[in-house]
Amino acid sequence: MIPNERLEQILQRFQYLEAAMADGSSTEDIATLAKEYSDLRPVAEQIMAYRQLNADLAEAEAMLDDPDMRELAEEELPTLKAALPDAEHALQLALLPKDEADARPAILEIRPGTGGDEAALFAGDLLRMYMRYAEARGWRVEIIEEQATELGGIKEVVAHIKGENVFARMKYESGVHRVQRVPATESGGRIHTSAATVAVLPEAEDVDVEINAADIRIDTMRASGAGGQHVNTTDSAVRITHLPTGLIVTSSEKSQHRNREIAMQVLKTRLYDLERQRIDNERSADRASQVGSGDRSERIRTYNFPQGRMTDHRINLTLYKLDQVLQGDLDETVDALTADAQSRLMAEMEQ
Repeated sequence: MIPNERLEQILQRFQYLEAAMADGSSTEDIATLAKEYSDLRPVAEQIMAYRQLNADLAEAEAMLDDPDMRELAEEELPTLKAALPDAEHALQLALLPKDEADARPAILEIRPGTGGDEAALFAGDLLRMYMRYAEARGWRVEIIEEQATELGGIKEVVAHIKGENVFARMKYESGVHRVQRVPATESGGRIHTSAATVAVLPEAEDVDVEINAADIRIDTMRASGAGGQHVNTTDSAVRITHLPTGLIVTSSEKSQHRNREIAMQVLKTRLYDLERQRIDNERSADRASQVGSGDRSERIRTYNFPQGRMTDHRINLTLYKLDQVLQGDLDETVDALTADAQSRLMAEMEQ
């Protein structure tokens, strides 16, 4: 049962914000008020719906004592009682702590792991899968850095994904993705196992990370690679090294000024991610067991081509529709991972 005092506090705060924004007399920053109001509104609406349902239930129970209204009450009560568990569950979800990065764009990084050329080809498959998923959701994908192999695989790719709730939907993709299939180059028909590592980082905002100019080294170099639209022959590629952490970021668009801007944004995002991981580590000594923890050494998923299945090992979810998954049909998996993460949060709150 959710304490009534807590619900009342939330409603009072919501009403204060509503009044403060309506009359404009508050000395608080209007943008800050608007952000809090926007965040609190769905919670307040769930509280009001939950309270209204309880009021309707109490009224129907009281009507049982009225001979004229008894029959109507007996009709309404089963429906009202059946709706109560769902309303309480919806309210509990609304009250869960929010990841303030959920609404942000994300930086997607994919790198092949064990498996040589086959791992690089699989990394390319993952990139296409995510690009199709993004397209289906109306997001925009911008390739920041891409190094291709001669066989059409990927040595490394960094992409910027912009849209609504990108990080909320993509954050569970961080980890080691494993593939089991017969490579095109395999003449004996043997199944090979290879892997690729995916990292999804919430885009940093200027207020999140402040970088001291003395802490970075910026090098300009000639772009190189296997060819294609992301490679050019001018000295425009930029590499930024963050000296305190050793993080290195490169960008090789045609504009050197644009490259510096992109590389700085990626560097801020990686530093922001490091800080988020540090806080998560302090909050939970057993981060690796948590869905969406972002532990990039954890094997999270297997794509088995001979069996046409995809298995997510964190929640023991197996889907026999590998073709659709690789075409970007990820919502069923993401929804299941989100629900599991919410269940864990609820359990923590109850403890």
